[in-house]
Amino acid sequence: MRALLQRVTHASVSVENKIVGEIADGLLILLGVTAGDTDAECEMLAEKICKLRMFADENDKTNCSLNDIGGGLLIVSQFTLCADCRKGTRPSFSNAAPPDEAKRLYELFADLCRQRVAQVEMGEFGAHMQVDLCNQGPFTIWLDTDTLKKPRNQ
Repeated sequence: MRALLQRVTHASVSVENKIVGEIADGLLILLGVTAGDTDAECEMLAEKICKLRMFADENDKTNCSLNDIGGGLLIVSQFTLCADCRKGTRPSFSNAAPPDEAKRLYELFADLCRQRVAQVEMGEFGAHMQVDLCNQGPFTIWLDTDTLKKPRNQ
């Protein structure tokens, strides 16, 4: 499972010119579900993201988590994060989970985040979406559960 986290001052996602999810200060998460991902990856990623200290404290140090600032999450499914561009010039998406399983895990991930954070908004799985955001910093982090499972010295 792959997640691109962007610290934002605001973010929204629209489908057919209608806003379906919106937050103020918090994190926009673009989430890619890869083939072979399980509930365990959802749990690992939700726990990590909700505890990450990506927000400034009173001394302007990144010591605060999402809950510390009362921030929200906007989660948008994005299978293109699973792209394999090693061969040729056209990305392959064969690493992405099948749509039914990807949707189930996307919704599970959001539910697990709701257990940890007060505000969780979502995009619409499988829809053509427009995402609007103001990246604060910019501060963007890439997480991959395959990497999170490895010892730090590798």
